[in-house]
Amino acid sequence: QECFVCHQSGASITCQETGCGRSFHLPCAMQGQCINQYFGQYRSFCGEHRPQQAVEAAPPKKTMCLICTDLVDDTKSYRTMVCQACQHAWFHRNCIQGHALRAGTSCFRCPLCRDTDGFKEEMLRMGIRVPFR
Repeated sequence: QECFVCHQSGASITCQETGCGRSFHLPCAMQGQCINQYFGQYRSFCGEHRPQQAVEAAPPKKTMCLICTDLVDDTKSYRTMVCQACQHAWFHRNCIQGHALRAGTSCFRCPLCRDTDGFKEEMLRMGIRVPFR
């Protein structure tokens, strides 16, 4: 299969959306804004069919990532994520992924409201890998 991101052959991951034939390499997933879910059936989605966060709010202007303290995008985007529980904790996808890798399943929670179950479930759905430790 040809990767829809880099256009090279050997793409082994296919979008799980019915009727979508897009394939991609695992290293190309982030560049193509794809989601790989690391739980249950381990489904993957291309950038067009990836799950979206249901939150209606957008971050206020000059909102900082709670992890790195750099500014986040001022609109909902692939790179910017929010805690579904408190809807005040905004962070970069890369930052929350790093937090998840360091914390593991037993300590992974929202950096602001400390919600664990709902936060972890939403982050897993959005493609954040949380290792068992």
